Amino acid sequence: MHRPRGYFSTRPPLIVALLGWKQRSIGLLVGLTVLVAMSGLGFPPTAAASQPQGTLPTLASATQGYAPEGSCASCHEAETQAWQDSDHGWAMREATPANVLGDFDDAVFEDGEVKARFTRDGETFLATLEGPGDPAETFEILYTFGFSPLQQYLVAQPGGRLQGLTIAWDSRPESEGGQRWFSLYPGQAFTPDDPLHWRGRYQNWNAMCADCHSTNLEKHYDLESDSFATTWHEQSVGCQSCHGPAQSHLDWAEQWSAEDNALDAPQASANDGDKGLPLSLSEMPGPELVEQCARCHSRRQMLGAGPVHGAPLTDAALPSLLSDGMYHADGQIEGEVYVYGSFTQSRMYQEGVSCVDCHDPHTNKVRVEGNGLCMQCHTPSPPPRFPTMKAAHYDTPEHHHHEPGSPGAQCVSCHMPETTYMVVDPRRDHSFRVPRPDLAAATDSPDACTRCHEDLSPEQAADQIRDWFGDQRRAASESHYGVALQSARQGRPEAPDYLKALIDDSDTPDIVRATAVDELAPFASEALPTLEQALSDDSAQVRAAAIPVFAQAPEHARVELLLPLVDDPRLAVRDEAVKALAGTSLMVMPEDRRDAFLEARRDYERRLRENADLPGNRLNLAVLLARTAREDEAEAQYRAALEMDPYFLPARANLVTQLSAEGRREDAQAVLRDGIDRDAMPAPDRGHLAYLLALSLSESGNMEEAVEWLEKAAEWRPGHARTHYNRGLMLDRLGRKDEARDALMQGLRQAPGDADLLYALVYVNATSGRIPEALAALAELRRLRPDDPRLGQLERQLRAN
Repeated sequence: MHRPRGYFSTRPPLIVALLGWKQRSIGLLVGLTVLVAMSGLGFPPTAAASQPQGTLPTLASATQGYAPEGSCASCHEAETQAWQDSDHGWAMREATPANVLGDFDDAVFEDGEVKARFTRDGETFLATLEGPGDPAETFEILYTFGFSPLQQYLVAQPGGRLQGLTIAWDSRPESEGGQRWFSLYPGQAFTPDDPLHWRGRYQNWNAMCADCHSTNLEKHYDLESDSFATTWHEQSVGCQSCHGPAQSHLDWAEQWSAEDNALDAPQASANDGDKGLPLSLSEMPGPELVEQCARCHSRRQMLGAGPVHGAPLTDAALPSLLSDGMYHADGQIEGEVYVYGSFTQSRMYQEGVSCVDCHDPHTNKVRVEGNGLCMQCHTPSPPPRFPTMKAAHYDTPEHHHHEPGSPGAQCVSCHMPETTYMVVDPRRDHSFRVPRPDLAAATDSPDACTRCHEDLSPEQAADQIRDWFGDQRRAASESHYGVALQSARQGRPEAPDYLKALIDDSDTPDIVRATAVDELAPFASEALPTLEQALSDDSAQVRAAAIPVFAQAPEHARVELLLPLVDDPRLAVRDEAVKALAGTSLMVMPEDRRDAFLEARRDYERRLRENADLPGNRLNLAVLLARTAREDEAEAQYRAALEMDPYFLPARANLVTQLSAEGRREDAQAVLRDGIDRDAMPAPDRGHLAYLLALSLSESGNMEEAVEWLEKAAEWRPGHARTHYNRGLMLDRLGRKDEARDALMQGLRQAPGDADLLYALVYVNATSGRIPEALAALAELRRLRPDDPRLGQLERQLRAN
């Protein structure tokens, strides 16, 4: 089939599938976004707890091969004892006196307007909450959530919901500042219609965190009523969460016991494995074992496939990439990303190290405290398992250059720097990177050295490292993937070449290469061969990242490239292919593939509907509906996403795009104004909406108001070069040439070397009679684009004047 090169003449329009969207300050506790806002002027006497309507979570009626909770304890006593006080064992418990750690002895918490009172009636624990627009009400605490370094509490709400209170208990010792109530969002207060209010969508246990805090959880979400009938097989994270359904194993054990512990144990069926379990974790290679943990310990988009024990991660979820807001450009953690994305960048992961090499899987604690943990392998006699490891003494001042026994002499201080989340919860970066202060300027990323030595600049820290280790790392700064990813984030002209080199480098971690593919998508017209090749990459993450851009290709090219991926072995890739092909005419597809494609699309839509309990999931459903010409349904889902979270920019932008395409310009402008007018809208998002509103007003012929909104957009989002570009041209069109020139110069101060801004500056100066200034801008443009044949002709025209 013939496919013309260069079929992307422009960058693809905005169609966003949520993996992780950086909103206002949002905290996450292994899947639960936990925020609260309560304020008021005082409390009435404690009232009876509210009785919500709906189907609250309960034990599943069908066993599905799962054994009753606690069934493993009689044979596996030591493991059960170790698990009992682990993070997994405390993931979710009933609110009993033995499980509740917080002070409920009529304790009052205040933080500005935010107030709460915690009381107890016998063995029932109560929280009285009051906030702006939210009269005081008392709720029964049904469950505890976690235990260290903080414990949260869950209350019931209508529709089968459990909601997480985000005034939490600091369970650290008093000597560490703990044993107190605290707000996860100090100084903040939200009204009940805000998704960050404790009743809001991002505090909902069913949607945000239940999947990883209970075993074999099924949300049973109903899209029409926006309600839940959630079930579990084990309330907390029990044995079967990791080892899989255990009833067949119990049957095997009972038969073995019935034969008086005969040496020859009975043979389990082929479907049940050697001893009736679906998988053997102890026999898994490192990367496969890591993916079992990553079903929860990752930032990801779940695919609605349920637990898939033993299967690759991409059969259950699509892992998030190294996106801005979640990771710094060099791959260090920024948002809460739950280990997997950082660990898969590490050399340790590439060499086959797994989670259980460092962590006991039952206690969840590290196997050895202090540097001894690293010295298990990093010694003069490394384990034979790692033949390429450099043999050396690492726990010495000659290596760490700090006083022995001091914090700076700890391996983790330099190689696993901490970032604190949820006010009191420090998490370590698991990429095990070498500190690189020499990259600070190129990547705008922090470094372990200056986090501790605040009196040093990154340049001074880099000089000190060179004094210790020589110049061996200086050359590496040019090739570090952080430089490439930062260039893409800043839209620099060299970004495409950097990204293509990253994608082609098989030694680069897959998550980095997949991120490079995603960042390359806006440059599709000049990177087609690389993006097409990525569709057949060995990595499922890379293949999945390459697919979305081809949704904008002509139908025949789309079918040729993407239809084979509907049969990809990994579900995440298949879903991306189905989504990208969703609006393709069946007449373009081979006749013998149509039924299979339609069945895959129906299955994908079914899973989207069953999981449309969050704004991002509603967005994905709306995108599918829009692409399949169900615009009315798509609009309803976009609006439903904004009902859940009016600050969710992708849904608002996509809705505006659809309304504009339908010629409903006034409706689109109303959606934009509604977003801009929201007080809590982050400035960059408000700037994006103001930019879109200005373009829409310009198309309506209202140029004066359009310029006003572009001025506001430039104030709220100063780094967006296109805002300054359009503002400059619009002012020029209105005859305000001095202001136009100033607007373009302002843009160039924010984005030096932006070719479009320089082209516009040449034009504005030339038409204003400022030929020397036009030639100066053209000279800079020629420096950036020496091979552009148009520039020579343009210079001749200018000099002729």
